[in-house]
Amino acid sequence: MTHKLTFSLAMALAAATLPATGALARTGAPVAAAQSEDARLTAFLDAEFAAYVKTQPQLATRLGIKEGGDRWNDNSDAGARAEVEWRKASVARMKAQFDRAKLSPEAQVNFDIWALEADRAEQSFANRIYRPPFYSRLYSAHSQLPDFLINTHSVADVTDLKNYIARLRGLPAVLDFALERTEASQAAGVNLPRFQIETIIEGSRKLTSGAPFGEGNDAALWADVKAKTAGLVTAGKLSQGEADALLEEAKAAILATQPAYAKVFQWAERSLPTAPSGKVGALTLPDGLAYYERELKLVTTTDMTAAEIHAKGRAEVARIEAGQDALARQAGLADRHAFYAERAKLNPPRQYDDAARKEYLDTANAFVAHTRSLLAPYFGTLPAYGIEVVREPAFSEVAGGAAHASAPSPDGKRPAKTYVHLVGTVPDPAAMYTLMCHEAVPGHNMQGDIQVRQKGGPKFRSVTGYVAFGEGWALYAENLCKEMNAFPDVAADFMRLDAELFRAARLVVDTGIHAMGWTEDEAVTYMNTTGRQPIERSRSEVRRYITLPGQATGYKIGMLKIMELRQRAEAKLGSKFDIKGFHDLLIASGSQPLSILERRVDEWIARTAG
Repeated sequence: MTHKLTFSLAMALAAATLPATGALARTGAPVAAAQSEDARLTAFLDAEFAAYVKTQPQLATRLGIKEGGDRWNDNSDAGARAEVEWRKASVARMKAQFDRAKLSPEAQVNFDIWALEADRAEQSFANRIYRPPFYSRLYSAHSQLPDFLINTHSVADVTDLKNYIARLRGLPAVLDFALERTEASQAAGVNLPRFQIETIIEGSRKLTSGAPFGEGNDAALWADVKAKTAGLVTAGKLSQGEADALLEEAKAAILATQPAYAKVFQWAERSLPTAPSGKVGALTLPDGLAYYERELKLVTTTDMTAAEIHAKGRAEVARIEAGQDALARQAGLADRHAFYAERAKLNPPRQYDDAARKEYLDTANAFVAHTRSLLAPYFGTLPAYGIEVVREPAFSEVAGGAAHASAPSPDGKRPAKTYVHLVGTVPDPAAMYTLMCHEAVPGHNMQGDIQVRQKGGPKFRSVTGYVAFGEGWALYAENLCKEMNAFPDVAADFMRLDAELFRAARLVVDTGIHAMGWTEDEAVTYMNTTGRQPIERSRSEVRRYITLPGQATGYKIGMLKIMELRQRAEAKLGSKFDIKGFHDLLIASGSQPLSILERRVDEWIARTAG
C-alpha cells in the first residue's frame, strides 16, 4: 500500500506553495495543433501534475526527483485547503480545454480520474479534523517521519545526504506542528484511544534511546545516516573527512529532535489519564457516523453503506467456512475445526528468535522468486524490478503487526519491499505463502512495479492509488496463486481460505466498531473466534481498524468486484476470454476506482466479443 502523510515546516507559506492559476496554465509546453486529443490531454495533465509535485516534496522523493529533497510536505489547514482549490481549478481548466467525447476510452479514464481526485480531495478535507497526525495506528507522525527518511529517502550522492540532514533539522518543527493539529482535533472532541497514546510513548522512547542520545545501540536514525554515509564513502563519492564532518552535522540534528519528542511525551502523559478505551469507534466522535460513511465511500469507491458491508461480510464468512470444511474433508478430516487442530499439533506455539526470523525471510524470499517464475502464462506485462521481503524496522515493529508493501522507485534503484513483523508468536508456516502472494507477487509489489513503470499515459496515474482496487487486487492475487499452482501443499491452500476468512471478518468488525457500537473487546473476540486470528494479532488488527476507519473494508469489497468482473467476462466471451488480456487490463494502466474499472471491463468485453 502506498500512503501519503504530509506536514508543514513553514505554515505561513501554505497558500504560496501552490502555483497561481494563471502561472500554472502557462507551465505547459507549446502543443502542436496536429497532436491528437489524447496526446494533448496527456501533455496537459503532465504539466498539471509537475506543478503539483513541486508542492509535495515527499512525493517528489518517492518519484526519484531531487528538487525539494531538503523539505517536508506542507500539511497545514491552509495548505490542504489550497490543494483542494487548486485541484478544482485544474479540473475546470481541463474541462474548458477538452471535449471528453473526442477522447479515446483510455484517455477518458484519465480525464475522469483527474476530475474525481478533486472531488475526493474535497471529501477528504471534510474529514480532516478526524485525522490528526498522531491518530493512525499505522501512520502516526512519531514513527512515519523517521520511517520516510530510513526507507524512502535514498542517498545516492552528496546532495541526497545533505538533503537528508536538512530534513533531520526540520523534523522538530514538523513534530511540533503535528502535535498542534492533534491538540486541535482533541479540542473538537476527537481524542486518541488510550492504546494509541501508549504506542506513541513506547515508539518515541525507542527513537530517542541509544547513541547519540546516550549509551547503547545506535538509535534508528543515527544508524541509518551512518550506513548511508558509509555507502557514499565506499562508492568513492565522498571522502572520509567530508563524511565525518557531515556526520557531525547529522548527529547535532538528531540530538535536536529530542526536545520535540519530549513535547510529544509530555502531551501523551497529559492525555493518557482521560484517553478513551473500550468503546472508541466513530460513533463516539462528533457526527461520527456521517464521518464513517464518508470514509467508506472514499475507501471502497462505491456507494455501499455500513449496513450493506456488514451483511456482505457475514455472508462471506459463511461461504468461506463451508469451503474450508470441504477442503478439510478432502484431506481426510471431519471439518475445518479438525484441520485447525491438526495444524496446531504440528506447529506448537513458539516465540520468534534469530533462527526463526532467518528461516522466515529465507523461505519467503524463495517463494516470491518461485511465484515470479510462474507469471508468464497469466500476464502480458511482468514485473521488472527487484522485490525483497524484509523485517519491519524495530521502532515500529509490534507483535501481530500487519505486513505491508512499498512500491519501487520509478527507476528501480529502490526495490519493492514487503515488510513483516517478526516478534511475538511465530504463525503457522503454511500461512506465509498466501501473505507473500498478497504483499509481493502477484500482489502489491508486482502491481506497484508495473504502475511506476507506466509509459505513454499521464504521469499522475503512476502514483494515484485506491484502496479497494489495490487491496482488492492483492486479495484476488491470493486466489490467483492457487490457480497458478504456486502453493506447495493442501495446508497452504487451506490457509489461503483462512486469510480470505480473515478479510471477510474485517467487513463485519470494521462496521461493527464504527457503525454498530461494538467495543474493542467485542471486536477482538469476533476476530479471534470467527476470523481465526491469534489473540495478539486480533487485538493489533482491531486497533488498526479503530484508528483507520473503513480502510480494512477495501480488501474484500475490491476482491469481490474483481471476481465478479472476471466471471462476467468469462461468461460473455467464452473461448475468446484471454486471461493475460484481462489481467493486463486490470493492472497495466494503474490504480482506478471500482466504478471506472467496471466500465473499462465492460468496454473490453464488447471489443473482444466483436
